[in-house]
Amino acid sequence: MTYTVQPGDTLYRIAQRYGVTLASLLRANPQITDANLIFPGQVITIPGAPPTPPTPPTPPTPPATVTYAVRSGDSLYSIARRFGVDLGALIRANPQITNPDRIQPGQVINVPADAPAPPASGIVRTKVPYGYQELQADLAALRQRYSFLRFGSAGQSVVGRDLTTVTLGVGPKVVFYNGAHHANEWITVPLLAKFIEEYAAAYEAGGSLAGFNVRQVYSSTRIVVLPMVNPDGVELVIRGIEPANPYYSRVIGWNNGSPDFHLWKANIRGVDLNRQYRANWEAAKMAGAQGPAPSTYAGPAPESEPESRAAANLARTLMPRLVLAYHSQGELVFWNYLGLAPAESRAIVTEFQRLSGYTPIEEPPEYASSAGFKDWFILAYRRPGFTVEVGRGQNPLPISQLPEMIRGNLGLLMYAATV
Repeated sequence: MTYTVQPGDTLYRIAQRYGVTLASLLRANPQITDANLIFPGQVITIPGAPPTPPTPPTPPTPPATVTYAVRSGDSLYSIARRFGVDLGALIRANPQITNPDRIQPGQVINVPADAPAPPASGIVRTKVPYGYQELQADLAALRQRYSFLRFGSAGQSVVGRDLTTVTLGVGPKVVFYNGAHHANEWITVPLLAKFIEEYAAAYEAGGSLAGFNVRQVYSSTRIVVLPMVNPDGVELVIRGIEPANPYYSRVIGWNNGSPDFHLWKANIRGVDLNRQYRANWEAAKMAGAQGPAPSTYAGPAPESEPESRAAANLARTLMPRLVLAYHSQGELVFWNYLGLAPAESRAIVTEFQRLSGYTPIEEPPEYASSAGFKDWFILAYRRPGFTVEVGRGQNPLPISQLPEMIRGNLGLLMYAATV
């Protein structure tokens, strides 16, 4: 069969969509000399089915829109409700609005006439590959929908992507959750984003989440979430890399000449961010790759990368009572480091097991010198730190596992804010 390339497509995503390998897709299309260079309207052959006559490409039809002049008291959220459209679609239809929180009376905005209605499942998307673009769009929609959420920045990635944080609550106690140190573990990002949304909805309604009174937790604890530690790496896994990118030649070389990045864990400089922390870093460096690579290279020095440095500096600033670092896969919770975890960590992880069904692992020998985020936190502060490994199978895990992950972790995430 044939397929007409659509805007935003890559060969890797097309191969995933049709359940074929990237190599077989390239073999079926010898006219493609650069795997990173395809264009909308191009007709390609999908292997495994008889070819069909190519359909002449048709120019993309611009989305139908109507214009609206902002009135006093309007917000993008109220406008989306008035027109019955999805808030995220409204934000995407107005790229000229650099700050969705600030629109002025008289300002003319585009309302997509054919946009979908707000999804019954909420704002955060749970059925698509979830990269930096998806996260930022969903966070912008959450900011509009829930004015009590507080947004900040822990810093920027190598290429300047924002390391956005979200704070839930105003209490004196602080906990810190983060996700996607490893690029092909991007499924942890929509998991944390959906937790933010579920928490916000329950707070607004004055209800509970996973059996916990959200308004009580809000008043007692500040939950600081950094959903995506490694945005450059995640985008590499989700969307690949364009030849115009200044890192293109180096990244392709580090990946053994392949444009398929589904096994990539590192940041865009080939550094494994979860081997970057000051917890036996020298041993981690000796045990891993000795130069930039898809995984296990600990970098030239501890916290050499802006992303790991930002996560560590945020923890130093917050001095949290507890940290959770989300990874995949295995449905495990690692909770100790060199026997230095406080005694209460064992009781906490036992409750995590009850709430999630995940297996507690104290610390197998192969993890004794990983220089991971929770290792460093336990070593530096002797406070509870946990690595939560979600899902089953091989990374990157299929998005179909996300609903089960969300159900299994809401209680764990809420409980961690109460201990």
